[in-house]
Amino acid sequence: MKKFGLLVAGGIAAIILLSTIGPMIGLLLSLVILYFIFKQFLKSESTGAKIGLGILGFIVLVASIHNAPAIIGVGAAYVLYLVYKKWNENKQTKMKKDSNDPFANFEKQWNDLKHY
Repeated sequence: MKKFGLLVAGGIAAIILLSTIGPMIGLLLSLVILYFIFKQFLKSESTGAKIGLGILGFIVLVASIHNAPAIIGVGAAYVLYLVYKKWNENKQTKMKKDSNDPFANFEKQWNDLKHY
């Protein structure tokens, strides 16, 4: 039953993540552009350039605020990570419980050798 809950939570998080890929890319691009505008704003010495870059920066800032649903996508990616981590944790604890089995140690050592 626990696996089913993890599967449902992971599925919902994956759907949300896939549906917010566009806003996430848009937010990333607009924040990168905003960063470079800010750097140029600090370097410029003329008042006209500062005013122009300030207006351009404001427009890009509004565009990045428009992509705010991307934050939900980041949260969904984090939930998906937690589900993945919990799913693998269940496998690890199951292997530890079977430590009385004489073949469990052999399986563990075999898996360690295969990963190298």
